[in-house]
Amino acid sequence: MLGFDLRIARIVWTVALVALLFFITYTVSSTLLVLVFAVFFSYLVYPLVEQMERVRPRRVPRTVSIAVVFALVLAIVAAVAAVFGSRIQEEALHLSEQLPSLLRSNDVVARIPLPGFAEPVRERILGFLRDQLASGTDQAMPLAKQFGVGIMHAASNLIYLVLVPIISFLLIKDAPAIRDEMLSWMNGGNRRLWNNIIKDLDVLLSRYVRALLFLSIATLVAYSVAFSLMGVPYAMLLAGLAAVLEFIPFAGPLAASAAALLVAGFSGYPHLLWLVGFIVAYRLFQDYVLNPYLMSEGVEVSPLMVILGLLAGDQLGGVAGIFLSVPVMAALKIIFTRASAARKARRAAEEREAQAAADALEKAALAAPPAAPPTVVQVHIEKQ
Repeated sequence: MLGFDLRIARIVWTVALVALLFFITYTVSSTLLVLVFAVFFSYLVYPLVEQMERVRPRRVPRTVSIAVVFALVLAIVAAVAAVFGSRIQEEALHLSEQLPSLLRSNDVVARIPLPGFAEPVRERILGFLRDQLASGTDQAMPLAKQFGVGIMHAASNLIYLVLVPIISFLLIKDAPAIRDEMLSWMNGGNRRLWNNIIKDLDVLLSRYVRALLFLSIATLVAYSVAFSLMGVPYAMLLAGLAAVLEFIPFAGPLAASAAALLVAGFSGYPHLLWLVGFIVAYRLFQDYVLNPYLMSEGVEVSPLMVILGLLAGDQLGGVAGIFLSVPVMAALKIIFTRASAARKARRAAEEREAQAAADALEKAALAAPPAAPPTVVQVHIEKQ
């Protein structure tokens, strides 16, 4: 009527809503990032909340047990920061004081040890490195200024460090009510579908976040012990940096390894090949033994999709996009798998119903008494 197509209008309305949702998401991306960190922190704390719930007296409110767990976790974090933070801060200050002199030194690349087979081409390699270092030194001050501006910007957003535990506390307290309220808006079929999706996402995120935490702790312990025993300069600083970068898939461990080799090389560490061997051995152990064990039945995304997701995440959100790329892809895979299974089940049910109806009609036709043959009078009347 008047050229108005209801189906096309629904499609246009859906596209407009999706575009509006993406625009709002982009506008409030900082707030959503804080919410994401709060969700991840909730998954780290929730196992302790479950343990506290098992021993909590019935007369004590659930909110009190959650508050006790958060107070305990924050106290542990503060204690660890007090123990290791001072040493890491001292090494960072010392490195920042020594770095300008190292960069200005003419023999900085000559102090980098090379394997025996590379000694014949040392002058050529050192000449290339010296040229690259000279061009990079000219850009050191602008990069330092940008880094300082970034530090000041991060310091102005320290309120987020306070908001993350608060939001996490509220999420743990109100998450069951929020989930039930969301599911109550849906009909029976969609309610079952999204209930299964939420359960799968809960398992996914819990395994992923806890695996990242354990991998980070393992990296901190292994690097700090090994670097200290090997006499690597700034051992605790490099171990802490590697532990933090462990939360960034693929790119984080690679950057930590490069930073350790560069700092050790510029500082004149004589056993650089032993350091390379340790890093390679640890990465093989973590990537092929520890990581699959911790993330078993959790994040199952093909390596190709991981690489593509990391590249897309870097383009969309920088470091935060890289950090979120793997869980987002795994969540999309869960939603797609569950939706496909629900559609196949619905189609199979419709086919069974149609087959049952056809069988019922066939049985009814076979059970009906046969029609009596026409009499002579009926035949005579039909001919007339």
